[in-house]
Amino acid sequence: MNYIWEVVGRHPTGQQPTGEETIQKLCDRVASSTLLEDRRDAVRALKSLSKKYRTEVGTMAMDHLVRILQTDRTDTEILGYALDTLYNIVCSDEEEEPDDSEEENQQKQEDDLGAQFTDKFIRETDNITLLLTLLEEFDFHVRWPGVKLLTALLKSQCAQVQGIILVSPMGVSRLMDLLADSREVIRNDGLLLLQQLTKGNTAIQKIVAFENAFERLLEIIIEEGSSDGGIVVEDCLLLLLNLLKNNSSNQNFFKEGSYIQKMKPWFEVGDDNSGWSAQKVTNLHLMLQLVRVMVSPVNSPGATSSCQKAMFQCGLLQQLCTILMATGVPADILTETINTVSEVIRGSEVNQDYFASVNAPSNPPRPAIVVLLMSMVNERQPFVLRCAVLYCFQCFLYKNHKGQGEIVATLLPSTIDANSISAGQLLCGGLFSADSLSNWCAAVALAHALQDNLTQKEQLLRVQLATSLGKPPVSLLQQCTNILSQGSRVQTKVGLLMLLCTWISNCPIAVMHFLHNQDNVPFLTGQISENLGEDERLVQGLCALLLGICIYYNDNSLENYTKEKLKQLIEKRIGKENFVEKLSFITKHELYSRAAQKPQPAFSTPEHMLFDHEFTKLVKELEGMITKAVLRSSEEEKQEEEVKKTLEQHDSIVTQYKELIREQDSQINELKEQVTLLTSQNEKLQNTITQQFSQIQQHKDQYNILKLKLGKDNQQTGNQAEAAHVNGLQPEELSQLREQLEELQRQNQLLQTQLTEKHSLITSLKAEGVPSAEGSTSEVTELQKEVELLKAQLQSQTAEITQLQSEKKELLKGSETTAAVPGEDSVYTEKIAELESRLSAQTAETQKLKVEVKTLLESKELMDKELASATSTAAIMQAEKSKLQQEVQESKKEQDDLLMLLADQDQKILSLKQRLKDLGETIEDEDDLDSRDQFDDDDADDDEEEEEECDE
Repeated sequence: MNYIWEVVGRHPTGQQPTGEETIQKLCDRVASSTLLEDRRDAVRALKSLSKKYRTEVGTMAMDHLVRILQTDRTDTEILGYALDTLYNIVCSDEEEEPDDSEEENQQKQEDDLGAQFTDKFIRETDNITLLLTLLEEFDFHVRWPGVKLLTALLKSQCAQVQGIILVSPMGVSRLMDLLADSREVIRNDGLLLLQQLTKGNTAIQKIVAFENAFERLLEIIIEEGSSDGGIVVEDCLLLLLNLLKNNSSNQNFFKEGSYIQKMKPWFEVGDDNSGWSAQKVTNLHLMLQLVRVMVSPVNSPGATSSCQKAMFQCGLLQQLCTILMATGVPADILTETINTVSEVIRGSEVNQDYFASVNAPSNPPRPAIVVLLMSMVNERQPFVLRCAVLYCFQCFLYKNHKGQGEIVATLLPSTIDANSISAGQLLCGGLFSADSLSNWCAAVALAHALQDNLTQKEQLLRVQLATSLGKPPVSLLQQCTNILSQGSRVQTKVGLLMLLCTWISNCPIAVMHFLHNQDNVPFLTGQISENLGEDERLVQGLCALLLGICIYYNDNSLENYTKEKLKQLIEKRIGKENFVEKLSFITKHELYSRAAQKPQPAFSTPEHMLFDHEFTKLVKELEGMITKAVLRSSEEEKQEEEVKKTLEQHDSIVTQYKELIREQDSQINELKEQVTLLTSQNEKLQNTITQQFSQIQQHKDQYNILKLKLGKDNQQTGNQAEAAHVNGLQPEELSQLREQLEELQRQNQLLQTQLTEKHSLITSLKAEGVPSAEGSTSEVTELQKEVELLKAQLQSQTAEITQLQSEKKELLKGSETTAAVPGEDSVYTEKIAELESRLSAQTAETQKLKVEVKTLLESKELMDKELASATSTAAIMQAEKSKLQQEVQESKKEQDDLLMLLADQDQKILSLKQRLKDLGETIEDEDDLDSRDQFDDDDADDDEEEEEECDE
């Protein structure tokens, strides 16, 4: 401590300065020193005094320390000292554990002092923002004490600090960066910080989750060894629980991100399960709790179902069942695993079927359900384990009619196997054992096998039990009532009464079997009418409930125990008011409300195990109905029965109308579909006709162009032939050319004839096809108009039917309110007759609309045929056009060859004339030759003389 005095200054030789004076001088030094070294030394001295003089340092130095954080940002050492000092101020020393009440009071005072300093620090919200900014500093001496200080502030004033961080820009993101720090100390303290930050704040939980927290936390868990890891794994799991529990958004994000599949490796437990460490037990317990959070019954049914499906598909349920059937697993882990498997299979048919197929690794193999039930009815097993097995069995039967039937079937005589132990035998054994807890658990389990399943309630009436040798077997129902009358313990009585109430409720056959025993009703009335102690009041209430069920679900098949006689018996021997009061004892019991909160049976001691969650729902449903049934007089019941009959008649009439209206609705919908189909087909037909028009016009244009081209080619061919005659000086060659020219003329004439035929064909197609298309267009227009008219008629008919339905509803309301008045029946009869006539008219209108639709369909078929004919005609025209174009091309090619031949002949004639000139022969002019050629056809003799002269 000498450096403190060096900072403060030399102390006088006399009296030593007090701690408060020293702290005051250090504060002055921090505030007034211009040198950074002086301020650093002063802050370091305050840090060393902050634990011993916590109050003085917090009161006098906090503002100076905050100013240091604001101004001396460049020096990491002084920042670290200031943050450590603030941490010592707001956080009490937790190393010393209190030993007695005096030290506990002192600890409480220190906690209050820390809360005061925290309030002072966060009063300025900029201080938290400043602290978040300092956490971005990578230096270890700044970041680590900053994390510890913020964690201490959250522990002291969680809600206030959460609010400031939530509105701070990038506040949560800066804290998430701590998980990526390579220094394990900062990363681990960052986990503790995020645990405090995410407690009870849904908004921050969502932000942390979307900052990729799930991915990073799962990576840390794997890096640290999963369930075999240390305290860091526990911190990660606690943070995951904070993020997922009661946060549906994060649960959905966890499921959609496929993180459920990444949980499977956590539960890969080896064969050697000996020597589990306490940390491994803690880690695995938290992992199981995470699974339960995803499939908790308090979640929405859709989210729970999707998570259950994902857990089955990835093999997580199979892994949990492996742990369930493994040996050497600690009792608390086994109990939590059973609870987890229970909620994974609850209400999921696929998961329940798989669980039914799981066998224990025994010789011979036994179903897992049987092994678990053996533990439930074994009084030497731990209480929490037996509760977990009961919960597992309840979840297996929840909304599982198939499983309920399999359990009840093991009790029926035809399916009992004497060589193996079945679930039904275990339940019967527990039901009639000497252990009251086994009685209660077996009764509740058997009640769940009958829950909302009338078939199994009737099947269970067939079960016969052999009580002792030489005596005839008795039914299971009778044996339950026999045990009740023998004066058993309260827990056994409550369990059996819950079973009987569940069994006979909503099952008149079971009520008849119960009343058939002459001793049952006197026993119930005797129990209800007696003045018993506090413990027996619940039994009285359940007896009243059982007797009330016998009245409410009585079909009056037994003459001695009709509804009216049972009510008279209650009025004489118990009193109606007294009966209702005893019935209310059930819901007034403190354990009733506790059991109604959640499905899992959670009891502190076996004596508190009295109510089942599903049974509380049944009581809530039946209490009011039974009270009304008992308090009503016979006249009121008769009136009510008459009203029921009248309503049933009205209901039957209304049902007929409903069926008729449903038929008409279906017919109208069919007509609407047909109208829609016809409209679409009409549009297609119009489009097809438009395309046909355009194609015909294109064919006409192409035909005209070809006609013009062919005329020009013929004219050019004639001129070239005349020129060839002029140069016909060689007789042999000229005759050959003439023959070729005549052949070409014949071909040309043939082409002209074919062209004329094609032209006439196109003209006839034009004359026949276009009017047909126009006719189709007009028919389509008329069809469209008829379709629009049909739509309007259908809309009006729909409006009328809607009006009829509304009138029918008003009629039903009126019949319900005044059905008991005889004078009103005629009015409603007339209204019903009027309604029937209107509906008949609507039916006739519908038939008429059907006929019109049929006519429209026939018109459509006719138009389809005409369209097909037009299409085939256009196809023929297209083929003829192609053939004609090909012939024209061939003719042009032949003409070109002839021109080439004529050019060669002309060249030869010119060369011969030149040779004649060179030989001295006289050559006439071309004009004379032309004039002479004009008379060749008239005078053949002159033609021969000219040839002789040419030969000379």
